Amino acid sequence: MTVGILSTGIYLPENVVSGFEIAEKAGLPQEVVENKMGIRKKTIPGPDDHTCAMGIHAAREAIDKAGVNPKDIDVVIYVGEEYKEYPLWTAAIKLQEEIGAYRAWAFDASLRCGTTIMAMKLAKSLIETDPEIKTVLLAGGYRNSDFINYKNESTRFMFNLAAGGGALILQEGLKKNLLLETSLVTDGSFSEDVIVPVGGTVEPLTALSLNEGRYYLDVPDPEGMKKRLEQKSMDHFLKVIRESLYKSGYEERDIDYLAILHMKRSAHQYVLTQLGLEEEKSIYLEDYGHIGQFDQILSLELAEKAGKLKEGDVVVFVSAGIGYAWGASTIIWGEPKTGG
Repeated sequence: MTVGILSTGIYLPENVVSGFEIAEKAGLPQEVVENKMGIRKKTIPGPDDHTCAMGIHAAREAIDKAGVNPKDIDVVIYVGEEYKEYPLWTAAIKLQEEIGAYRAWAFDASLRCGTTIMAMKLAKSLIETDPEIKTVLLAGGYRNSDFINYKNESTRFMFNLAAGGGALILQEGLKKNLLLETSLVTDGSFSEDVIVPVGGTVEPLTALSLNEGRYYLDVPDPEGMKKRLEQKSMDHFLKVIRESLYKSGYEERDIDYLAILHMKRSAHQYVLTQLGLEEEKSIYLEDYGHIGQFDQILSLELAEKAGKLKEGDVVVFVSAGIGYAWGASTIIWGEPKTGG
């Protein structure tokens, strides 16, 4: 049985903030923000750009592009952030209702910025093991940029957080855009290194903590995290890419396009160098920022528009999310090459 990507969708807010503006907010040189952090500009949410709402926009685009009847969707998986319109709320059910997927059942999935890749693996398994499931929609939104305090130096590596929505439809029996194998790594030693310290059961949100500016992302032990993460992060990036390729019957030299999340420029270039890839085999998202778990979908769409993809290309999605989690999926774009 084959499972392929029928279509994708992206929603980007109209509002943007420039690298210059971020530099001013953070008290940093513009050159550092634009060249080192790699943020020339990034999307920020407008008044109606709520998290699930952005996923609905992206889902509708994916449905329209595919020409799918929403009633033919069997499962809806919300892959956006848990920070959404309301707390304790299943966004997938709202999304299902808004797009008219009345015959589907729906649920939320979460692995921070690794959610889409994890959910692709999950959706493929559902299709392969349940004969009643043939078409699965993954969609959601992201606006964790709301939790960034530009005065907090320990969170500088997250100044790229942006806003947007993404979607993709997986379908049984497709002979194109084949989703092959996925590799995932999670490391719980980092599970409390990046947190919003108030607002949960450990320390409920109060007027005082809100006024003190503690309802933002924070890093309790920045030096300790940096030291431990530097030892593992790039190794795990390369590990999941290589494992996904190996399980799919390919090697890193076979990669035609790498759809990689936005991160600082030096890290992006390091990954390409280690894989022996030229820069044109990826797109650096310096004009978008980091839209969480939707960077890979955005990168794929940009590559398609730029003519970087051709039939039978080996495409690898790669992600990383706080927690920490790393993931990669191998896709054969278009129709597989003969003997591929």
